[in-house]
Amino acid sequence: MVTPEAEDSRSSFERALILTIVVFSGAVYASTQTIILVSLPQMQGDLSASIDQISWVVTGNIVASAIGIPPTAWLSARFGRKRLFLFCIGCFIVSCLLLSASTSLEEVVIWRIMQGLAGAPLIALTQAISLDIYPRRKQGMAMAVWSVGLIVGPVVAPTVGGYLTEVGDWRLIFLAMVPLAVFSFFASLAVVPEWASDRVPRFDWFGFAAVTFGIGAAQLTVDQGQRLDWFESTEIVVLTTVAGLGLYVFLAHILTARDPFLDPGIFRNRNFSVGLFTMFVYSPLIYIPMVLLPNMLEDLRDFPALTIGLLLLPRGLGQIAGLSVAGRFVGRVDCRKLLMASLLLQAFTTWAMSRWDLGIGIWDIVWPSFLQGIAMGFIFMSIITITYSTLERERRTEGAALFSLVRNFGTSIGISVAVTLFVRFATASQASLTERAGPFNELFRLPENLNPWDLGSLSGIAMLESQISRHADMVGYANDYFVMTVWALMLIPVAALARNTVPGR
Repeated sequence: MVTPEAEDSRSSFERALILTIVVFSGAVYASTQTIILVSLPQMQGDLSASIDQISWVVTGNIVASAIGIPPTAWLSARFGRKRLFLFCIGCFIVSCLLLSASTSLEEVVIWRIMQGLAGAPLIALTQAISLDIYPRRKQGMAMAVWSVGLIVGPVVAPTVGGYLTEVGDWRLIFLAMVPLAVFSFFASLAVVPEWASDRVPRFDWFGFAAVTFGIGAAQLTVDQGQRLDWFESTEIVVLTTVAGLGLYVFLAHILTARDPFLDPGIFRNRNFSVGLFTMFVYSPLIYIPMVLLPNMLEDLRDFPALTIGLLLLPRGLGQIAGLSVAGRFVGRVDCRKLLMASLLLQAFTTWAMSRWDLGIGIWDIVWPSFLQGIAMGFIFMSIITITYSTLERERRTEGAALFSLVRNFGTSIGISVAVTLFVRFATASQASLTERAGPFNELFRLPENLNPWDLGSLSGIAMLESQISRHADMVGYANDYFVMTVWALMLIPVAALARNTVPGR
């Protein structure tokens, strides 16, 4: 077991080595959450699955990840942080091997659920370890490195996944993860230390059951809501009821139980609570462009998968640059001001994206994506610093688990909202454009439009309908980006609620 005195005696090289190994391990798992997205069409055809059925490959993993995060702090205290870390990596390796050998949709869904349950604690554990191996004055740098791996990994993964899918098939994606995870396991076994736990709390089974049902049902609701037309579906109504009841029972339980599953006292720390809320609201802005941009470029610009993957890289490179620079600032600059300025830059980039039209070129995509990545690096680092700046060491594993939970849950809700808004915006725009596409519209009398949009022929009508649909979708994407602009601006006042993160100022 490692004591605080032993931690202080570590050399810079030892700390850097531990940090590198745990960040690499977390990045390998985090990459599986996005690397599979580009291979879903091939997987759907290979497994003879419908769109609704293949969505469970993603949904099952998301729900399992949400359920696997809450017990992380108790499992860490009960079995040891290092043992839990190694166990999760081992289960992740087994799930990748089983996925690479799967021959049916049922097998894929089951092993993806196993992958989510096993991998979910890894993110929280890597963050807690990265914080604990460094003194406070160097934690900003440690979080910068951690953030690079855990955010940029999922950004780069779709490009790698697209290449692997083209040269092989979807099973190759999971098989390629195995040697990386095996290296992570043995490297972690060799260098990651164990931490002593002050006490092992009693496991609150009732609280765990309540939060499991609540979070699981909530994740299913936001993931399946758009597909099932929200509250027009009985299934969504039932899931929402279960989610509300489960979370209500959990909240009432932790406030009244003697030894609850989650100690509500952690929320009395103002910076921690402000940081959690900010991360919950901001987290969708990290991943929504990754969901919208590939579909937009493929459907409206006919870009190939490899080109789309390459166009996601400037955002990742911007994140690396932003995180690297931000890691040097967080110990000397009040992160509240840094967060406000970065949110303004984020809002500017999404406003620029809201000005896109069907004629956008490569440069129009690259420069706002790069600047957005820089803003995201500063924002993410500022939020992490605010969240953990005043949190006690013994609460870090619990705090990191909550941080991962709200980030995942906020991302799911935000993406669902963004997709729903896109459908509504595009539908309304298509209805408006169709209403104006009649023979009495002067545009159809212009010489250049007489031939391609001949309303007297079926081909002319079909071409017109196609153009209307494309323009309506573009309006939907542009309006979504504008909503993201307002979204970022609304977060600026929240930053003022936190305490100064620079000691003595």
